[in-house]
Amino acid sequence: MSSFMQLEAQVPVQAIFEPRDKEIVENLLEKFSAESKTPTGDLIIKIGRELLGTTYVAHTLEKEPEQLIVNLRELDCTTFTENCLAIAKTIKSEKPGFDEYLRNLQNIRYRDGIINGYPSRVHYFSDWLFENSKHGFLREVSKEIAETRYSKTVNYMSTHPDSYKQLRNVAFLPLIITQEKELSAREMYYIPEEKIAELENKFEDGDIAGITTGIAGVDILHAVILIRVNGRIHLLHAPQSGGRVLISDETLEDYLKNSKSADGIMVARPL
Repeated sequence: MSSFMQLEAQVPVQAIFEPRDKEIVENLLEKFSAESKTPTGDLIIKIGRELLGTTYVAHTLEKEPEQLIVNLRELDCTTFTENCLAIAKTIKSEKPGFDEYLRNLQNIRYRDGIINGYPSRVHYFSDWLFENSKHGFLREVSKEIAETRYSKTVNYMSTHPDSYKQLRNVAFLPLIITQEKELSAREMYYIPEEKIAELENKFEDGDIAGITTGIAGVDILHAVILIRVNGRIHLLHAPQSGGRVLISDETLEDYLKNSKSADGIMVARPL
């Protein structure tokens, strides 16, 4: 049995949410109930547009013990991206209801879809792209677009454990270190900032991207959804600087040029 088939068989046992969160999800499922045949990337854009204006709030998942948290009222860049993907996949499923959404969200957020403490959540976004590609939610396309290796030693969490309250648990840090070593040894690819303009026609609406960086120990600074506006690629995202979900005024090319720490993107295509 494939890993994806194993994930398909799992159903979340518990989830933490408020009535408004369930209402938001069910409203989106109802609004797009006739679009199960719409390409996933296009659905992600439609869902993301419905969430425009949602308040940016960081660290909404940091509850102990580790549980499946649903919060559509407050989003950061990662929770916005994964919720758009989870809702889109639910719309395209055979049983598009809230329980199916919960199962999809758990499978997208956690390693092999299993919640087993803080290290079971996929923390590094390049690892998130890899895991979700492995299980059939996405297809990594950075290599075929640019064929440029992204070599990085990823170790920020283990070298800054005081920044993560859960890493006070001495049992968690060795697991995080092991994950970081596996990630750092992985063959990864990206599209460098200077190649964005010439390769922009290869991106598609709804592609999920991570903004790569030269900062030591960090793989990706920010998670975004790519959206074409007037023929150019912009960002549909939840930036801390904007304080809400928005579509960027600047193009992806300009966004990268104007950032001191960004140097390119890793891209995966929703399936």
